[in-house]
Amino acid sequence: MRTTNWKQHWKQPGTVLALLVLLVACAWALLPGIFATHDPYKGVDVALAAPSAEHFFGTDAVGRDVYSRVVYGARQSLLGAVIAVAVGLVFGTLIGLLAGALRGKVDTVLMRIVDVLLAIPGILLSLSIIIVLGFGSLQAAFAVGMTTVATFARLARSQVMQVAGTDYVEAAYGSGATKSQVLVRHILPNSLTPVIALAALQFGTAILQLSILGFLGYGAPPPIPEWGLIIAEGRDFMATAWWIIVLPGVAIIATVMSANHLSQLIRTEA
Repeated sequence: MRTTNWKQHWKQPGTVLALLVLLVACAWALLPGIFATHDPYKGVDVALAAPSAEHFFGTDAVGRDVYSRVVYGARQSLLGAVIAVAVGLVFGTLIGLLAGALRGKVDTVLMRIVDVLLAIPGILLSLSIIIVLGFGSLQAAFAVGMTTVATFARLARSQVMQVAGTDYVEAAYGSGATKSQVLVRHILPNSLTPVIALAALQFGTAILQLSILGFLGYGAPPPIPEWGLIIAEGRDFMATAWWIIVLPGVAIIATVMSANHLSQLIRTEA
């Protein structure tokens, strides 16, 4: 019955559309030269030209093709999101694993640290980390990842504590296995499924947060194409060249919504 429901979900038009959007975004990120129509760094035509057959998304204030910059910007945004999710997943899972397995004072100290992280707004924490590390796309990705560590840690801890009380874990202890062996062979593998599902859910959020940081100027430096930076470069021309902001914004929204839709489906099936 579960397999049937899974197949029905993946055949729905909304799911198919979301998958296609993500495939296109990934193709842009992996092979931008195939999909881009112009050099994203050089002005090729009249500045602030409206969308046309020659320039799908128009041109920006210095005559660069906006569509080509969006295509090349997918690599910065998607790669940054992958790094951010990996940072949150690794550090958060490690903290949750230690807290749930060791209990006692270790659990108390680690969870108080997690509570402090949860009390700080994500964008404020990201900015604080970037100020310490310096500006750049890699630093922004790490900062966004650190904002999700607490969420991953809480989920991992709850899963570890739940699995630790099961019969097969008790049987493993009874058979003579050490605590570290039980932790690695039984508790950790059986605790990861919800955590990995959360990682999928955080992917779209990471894209959005990185775009916000790029818009504020804390991501990739100009003239490197990055989705948030592209929108920031067009904010002074909103009244006369709306396409510089609206069309890249549509690309961001479509990618984030598609990632969230598929991640919710993965989390439901997990």
